[in-house]
Amino acid sequence: MSSGQDKGIFSVDKLISEARHLAAEYRRTTGQPLGISGEIAQHDACQLLDLEAVKDANSSYDALGRGQRQGQRIQIKGRVIFDEAKKNQRIGQLKVEQEWDSVMLVLMDENYETDCIYEANRLAVLDALGEQTDSKRSKRGAMSVAKFKNVAHLVWTRQQGLVTDEVWDNQSGT
Repeated sequence: MSSGQDKGIFSVDKLISEARHLAAEYRRTTGQPLGISGEIAQHDACQLLDLEAVKDANSSYDALGRGQRQGQRIQIKGRVIFDEAKKNQRIGQLKVEQEWDSVMLVLMDENYETDCIYEANRLAVLDALGEQTDSKRSKRGAMSVAKFKNVAHLVWTRQQGLVTDEVWDNQSGT
């Protein structure tokens, strides 16, 4: 307890697993999503892509990169896709005025299981927001999932794991 955090009796992985189950059951029962996709997305991105979660809730980014992303400041957004046919699904608001290097979008299935993760660097995201005709949305950092996928790079899939076979220089902004 000297660190100020009580570890509890359950591991974080076990709690996230239970949260996935509860969120999926809640959606099936009520027809409404339970607002925990962001926490699950952050957990999964950190576990799957060797990131360190930032504990400060007021930070402009959610994780710091390790390994090949060493020192990168990363915003993490999560989106559960309940109906692939629905157009214009949006990701959570991006913190465009704050400091960060890239954004990861964790896409989950109806059971809140991560299906794939996309990453786009700051320049690509800001350029895409600048191209939008609705300036109010652009200033708020709002972007559709489809638009994000167009400017991002697929970095992880459930079937393949880490995606390393594509050439991508989006990290340097070129």
